[in-house]
Amino acid sequence: MSNVLSRSMPAALNSALPMPTLLSVLRVMTGLLFLEHGTGKLLGFPAGLPFIDKMPAGLLYFTGTFELVGGVLITIGLFTRPVAFILSGFMAAAYFMAHFPTSFFPALNFGEPAVLYCFIFLFLAAAGPGRWAVDNR
Repeated sequence: MSNVLSRSMPAALNSALPMPTLLSVLRVMTGLLFLEHGTGKLLGFPAGLPFIDKMPAGLLYFTGTFELVGGVLITIGLFTRPVAFILSGFMAAAYFMAHFPTSFFPALNFGEPAVLYCFIFLFLAAAGPGRWAVDNR
C-alpha cells in the first residue's frame, strides 16, 4: 500500500513523510476520538454529549459498547482490519438511522462525524494498521 501512495507523491515529500507511520497516527487519533464517544455514553466522561438524553437506554448501551471496545481496539491496533470494517458499517448505519432522516445534507443533519468515521474506518480496513500496532507483533 505504501508503494502506491509513495509513487503519487513528489520526491521531496516522499522522503519526509513515512506513510506507515502517518497511517498509524491516523489510526490512533481516530481510535481515541471514537473511544471518547463510548466513554461519554457509558461512563459519563466527558459529560454533556449532545443528544444522549434522546437515545433509548438499550441503544445507548449498544452503541456505547461498540464505541468503547472498537475505539480501544483501533487505538492499540488489534484486529484492525476486521474491527475497522465492522465499525465502518456501524457508522454508516448510524448515519442513516439518526442523521439522514432529518436532512439529505450532512452539514444540516449533524452527520459529518458519522460520515468521516465511516470512510476513515473503511480506509483502515483496506490499508491496515500502519507501523505502530499490536497486529504487527
